[in-house]
Amino acid sequence: MKELQDIIESTKHLTLLYVEDNADAKASTLGILDEFFETIIVADDGSDGLEKYKSNKIDVVITDINMPIMNGLEMLQAIKEINPDVISLILSAYNESDFFIESIKLGVEGYLLKPIDFEQFLSVLKKIVLKMDALKAKTLLRQYKEIADASSIFTIIDKNKKIKYVNNAFCKISGYSKEELIGEKYSSTLNYLQEKRTYDEIWDTISEKKEIYQGILKYASKKGKPFYLETTIKPILSVDGEIIEYIALRHDVTAIMNPYRQLIDFMNSCKNPIIVLMRIENFGNLENLYGERVSQEIQEKLSQWLENFIVEKDSYFNHVYMLRNGEYALANDISTLQYTPKEVIQNIHQCQKEINNSRIDIGDLNYDISIIMSLAYKDEPLENAKYGLKKLLKSKQNFIVANNLAQEVHKEAQENIEILKMLKQAIKTKNIVSYFQPIVNNQTKEIVKYESLVRLIDVFDRIISPYFFLNISKKAKYYNQITSIVLDNSFDALSKTDKDISINISALDIQNDEIRSKILLLLERNPQEAKRVTLELLEDEEVRDFTIIKEFITKVKGLGVKIAIDDFGSGYSNFVRLLNFQPDILKIDGSLIKNITTDELSLSVVRTMVTFAKEQNLQVIAEYVENEEIYKILHALGVEYSQGYYFGKPEPLED
Repeated sequence: MKELQDIIESTKHLTLLYVEDNADAKASTLGILDEFFETIIVADDGSDGLEKYKSNKIDVVITDINMPIMNGLEMLQAIKEINPDVISLILSAYNESDFFIESIKLGVEGYLLKPIDFEQFLSVLKKIVLKMDALKAKTLLRQYKEIADASSIFTIIDKNKKIKYVNNAFCKISGYSKEELIGEKYSSTLNYLQEKRTYDEIWDTISEKKEIYQGILKYASKKGKPFYLETTIKPILSVDGEIIEYIALRHDVTAIMNPYRQLIDFMNSCKNPIIVLMRIENFGNLENLYGERVSQEIQEKLSQWLENFIVEKDSYFNHVYMLRNGEYALANDISTLQYTPKEVIQNIHQCQKEINNSRIDIGDLNYDISIIMSLAYKDEPLENAKYGLKKLLKSKQNFIVANNLAQEVHKEAQENIEILKMLKQAIKTKNIVSYFQPIVNNQTKEIVKYESLVRLIDVFDRIISPYFFLNISKKAKYYNQITSIVLDNSFDALSKTDKDISINISALDIQNDEIRSKILLLLERNPQEAKRVTLELLEDEEVRDFTIIKEFITKVKGLGVKIAIDDFGSGYSNFVRLLNFQPDILKIDGSLIKNITTDELSLSVVRTMVTFAKEQNLQVIAEYVENEEIYKILHALGVEYSQGYYFGKPEPLED
């Protein structure tokens, strides 16, 4: 009891700065602090606490750690720059070694856990009053050192920048032994991956300014494997302010660093980088088939497998970067290798072949590995490798050297931009027009209908084919506008001729609510002309809902519209479309028609299609009828209608 009274007697004259942002914690803690301190200045956060410290004479600071604007540790650091001898306590709900280590660096007198344990608080106050005797200070320092040594990577460097001490944790992550490190120059022994200016900044801070340096630094192990350390380096000064040595406290943050960031950092440090991007084939199917947990396990095992198979097997690459969605990367600096790019390419391609003949075992699952590889090593290697990977996914190949691919893509992108500008201008100036190509009866050679074909007139009055702009328009907002204009042009043409008008409509158009509604509206406004309208359906891979398309076809056929299947014979799915769409007309794809005079297989296929159509009571139109010889063969086969330059080119339809 007397000890308590002695403590109160010693503390009551002290001015306390208490910093806490939690109202409930503040109220309960003040109830205890009021017993010991007569003058208590309360602050709501670190920034507020720093300002109140500057404007008041403070003897003791008690602060929480986690607060907005400025946390407790940041505030204490700023206060100790003003008065290094200020007595300070940390009061926190967190019991983590990181906070203990930061406390050591700041030189606080105590660390208290919420809620305050009265006995613990008395003990800390006693330490404040007594300022701790030498034994307690030594014991506390030793304990803190044990914590730091056990949980951190610890190094002491002498004033000549030579390594004086390293702990086992440093040796483990760096791959060097103590014998290899101690006594050696700090800068020459360790493999820094950051730029020289960062190295210069570190030594300017700790040596010239004699201040603490903090930051995340990149290193490479003895074997070249990169790792990242959250680093604090403090110069230790003598009583006269001279540097005695430097203490570096580090934590390994490699595992939490973004692998892509690691890859970028490493490549930026290379003089002539080479990169290999890899991807598990059909990774999306892998997730759908086995689930996320198993697919993640496959990714991790493959990463380790690649590490063992490629990194450990040869000296071309030092690390496997596991990215995301089944992707991995290898990288190195060609200028440091003893091999030519050609030798590296041959080796990594051979590794890929061996990998793709292997399997990974996960429990009862035996997964056959299949990866694709994109390699690049010249200008913009990472960007080139990315485009190479995309190209592989489209081409179904599994290996590519992607040098200069980005330049090609950029050129294509610029061309696309120019086309989109041209489209925008043409739509604005009403220069999206329709030309009409005649379709003739093969018996009479008379025109029975016209196909409406879109054209673009550019600023130089050139007529541009849809081949050059239609697919590009689908990637922007212009495709539906073009379709809408073509519909208007085609229905206007009904008033200029007594022949039928055939309009190209994709399944994607029908799936669009606005286009579908416009077609139905035009048919309702022209009920007498509906029987002269043919909708030629084009296939589109992006169609999601065939129910909508089938319902639409049923509705327009009820209004008298005829349905044609365009480009019949160009793809396997055409027969499926026949079952779904029940057309009136088949238009045989021009790639078959134009070869029937020279290719027996094309002729046989066309003959089979005509026979099939007749059995189904479908009319047949042949496209690309370019000459009389083709026409005569088609007439002999029983094809009812022909379309092509032999009978007429697409032209504006005159009144």
